[in-house]
Amino acid sequence: MAEEVLAEEEPEEAGSMLDIVFIDIETVPQQSSYAALSPRWKKLWDKKAARIAKDDETPEELYPRAGIYAEFGKVICISVGFITETDGKRNLRVKSFSDRDENKVLSEFCELLDSRYFAKTHFLCAHNGKEFDFPYLCRRILANKITMPDILDLSGKKPWEVKHLDTMQLWKFGDFKNYTSLELLAALFDIPSPKDDIDGSMINEVFYVENDLERIKHYCEKDVATVASVFLAINGHKILKQEEIIHL
Repeated sequence: MAEEVLAEEEPEEAGSMLDIVFIDIETVPQQSSYAALSPRWKKLWDKKAARIAKDDETPEELYPRAGIYAEFGKVICISVGFITETDGKRNLRVKSFSDRDENKVLSEFCELLDSRYFAKTHFLCAHNGKEFDFPYLCRRILANKITMPDILDLSGKKPWEVKHLDTMQLWKFGDFKNYTSLELLAALFDIPSPKDDIDGSMINEVFYVENDLERIKHYCEKDVATVASVFLAINGHKILKQEEIIHL
C-alpha cells in the first residue's frame, strides 16, 4: 500500500506547503472490555485507573479511556494528507492505513514515511500532535518492534531538527494556559465540522460494537482535511474546498 504515494511530483523547497504531511490517528483500548484483560494487565490498569479516577470510578468504568494511553491502547487508523499543486490547481490527497491488526497499520505507515517523506525535507503536522499523535505513534512503533522512521525519531536531535508542526501550538501564539479543540478552530475559520457523524468519544463503540472500521477511517480523513485547512488559515491561505480533497 505504501507505494501508492500521495504526491505525483517532488515537493518544493523545505518549508513550503508542499513539504507538509498532515496526519491524524484513531486509537482504542487493547481489548474490547476490562473483563477481556489478562490478570497481569488488569493489575496494571487498576494502578493506572487509581491515579486518574474521579468520584470513585472503578477500573472497569474507566477502561474505555484506555485507548488514549499508548501503553494500554493501540492504533487502528492513520490518515495522511499531502497538498499538491499542478498547473495552478491545488489538491489535498488523502490516504488511510486502517486495520484491526495494529502492526499492519504501523508497518505500512512507516514504510510510506521511510520511502517518501524525510526529516531533512519534510514536516509532519497534526492537531495536538506534539502531545498526542507523535508520541503515541512512536511508543506504539517501539511496542510493535518496528524500525522508527527518521522523521518521527527524536533521538539525538536538536530542537530545530525536529520537523513536527502542531496546529494547536501554532494557535496558542505562546499562550500555555488553554486547550483549543480542532472542532472549535474549524468553526472559527468557517470550515465544515469534522464531527458531523461521530467524534472521538464514540470510536470505541464504533470499533468494538459496530465493527465499522470504514466509518472510523472516513472520520479520520475528515480530521486530516480539517487540520490542513486550519494550518492554511493560520498561515494566511484559503481553506480547502471540498472538491479540492481527493481520497485515495
